[in-house]
Amino acid sequence: MSHNSESDAAASLNQPTINESLSRLPSVNSKTSDLENEKQTARLDAEKLPDDLLETEPRWWESKSLEDRPLDGWYAWSVVISGCFMLMFSMGCVNSYGTYQTYYHLHQFPDEPLSNLAWVGTLQFAVMNIFGIPAGILCERMDTRLVTFVGGVIMAVALIIASFCDSAPWKLILTQGIVFALGAALVFVPSTSIPSQWFTKRRALAIGIVVAGSGIGGLWLTPATRAMIDQLGTGWALRITGIIVFVVNSIASLFMRGRIKVKSREKIVDMSIFRDIRFILICAGGTCGMCGYFTPFFSMPSFAEEIVGKSNSFGNNLLTVINAASTVGRIATGEVAAIFGTINTMVTCTFVAGLSILVLWLPFETTGTLIACAIIYGVFCGGFIGLIPVVLSELWGVHRISTIIGLLYMANFVGAMIGAPSSSGILDNIGHGTNFKPSIAFSGTFMVCGSLFFLGLRIAADKNLFKKV
Repeated sequence: MSHNSESDAAASLNQPTINESLSRLPSVNSKTSDLENEKQTARLDAEKLPDDLLETEPRWWESKSLEDRPLDGWYAWSVVISGCFMLMFSMGCVNSYGTYQTYYHLHQFPDEPLSNLAWVGTLQFAVMNIFGIPAGILCERMDTRLVTFVGGVIMAVALIIASFCDSAPWKLILTQGIVFALGAALVFVPSTSIPSQWFTKRRALAIGIVVAGSGIGGLWLTPATRAMIDQLGTGWALRITGIIVFVVNSIASLFMRGRIKVKSREKIVDMSIFRDIRFILICAGGTCGMCGYFTPFFSMPSFAEEIVGKSNSFGNNLLTVINAASTVGRIATGEVAAIFGTINTMVTCTFVAGLSILVLWLPFETTGTLIACAIIYGVFCGGFIGLIPVVLSELWGVHRISTIIGLLYMANFVGAMIGAPSSSGILDNIGHGTNFKPSIAFSGTFMVCGSLFFLGLRIAADKNLFKKV
């Protein structure tokens, strides 16, 4: 009996040790639980959808293993890099049109008014924004890889056809302007909306890298285009650019894959969002911001030459500084937004961008303040542009992001179409072509007004102003 008691006592003493050892071994149940948690995380944004909008089976073009690819993983970053390259060439071509316009005006169509040639660049931006809504609808109803591929083909074909249009400006307006913009819209909207579906932790940084592609494209594509025109002429410059656009976009489109599967809705566009005061405020802020956004890009080089007395090369370098600072700002503000909140950061960026115009550019005519304004404005206007898609995805979820971005870009189009011509008109009619101050005040004031609308959005989202939102 005593021997058995001693054995039982020893067994009871050893039992915790055995349990502790077993607890350190990987559990099948824990692995299953981790897998379920991963799948639940993958449906983080989709769970906001009504049940009748969720697809139960993948579409014919989609892999059944789509949800096995984790959020914030390597595939998510491949989508970001693809979007960056797509914007590099779509928006980069838009930003570099000024180089073509100068050549057209001086050599190809010397008797044509400059305002007529400017319609090519104006329509590139305008049509791209107007077509944002149809592009968003296509992203919801079709494979985004196919949508972006077709967009790249249209852009490439438009540029190649434009290379043979050397007899009349209206042909360039049709090809290099309108047709190219239709293809650019099919690339631009997916590139700024789809990456949001693949991120939860670093969404702001991801979108910042994507939209930085347009700034990077403007930095190198403009001098590259100038070099090609000088060496080969506009025809071959357009053809080479078209071929590069086709090759790069075709490769990048392979990764531009939507994660959230939504059934085709009865309503092509859900207009109920216009009853949301938050959407009204962000549209108003975007419209006001875009009214003032382009003036530094268009007028600061001329201001440097005519008022400060600098050379033409200095003016061009100043524009390069703005583009470079904007590229840095679009990426850096993504990290800042992760710390202080996306809407908080967007309000600050828009306000500081407008303030830099009013404080550093408006009252001074010196080289130092002009360079300082170019750097500060470039960084913070980059945050204004880069954070808007992130705010949309955080407020309304990623399942509606494509059409919502399309609707917002319509508001941006209105702001740009009001702001750019109005700024030029103020310079010509009120400033008599030499006094830039009224035009500068117009730009800075509208940027600050945009920040006030964004502040209203911040209050509508959460009345606690000290909270990270």
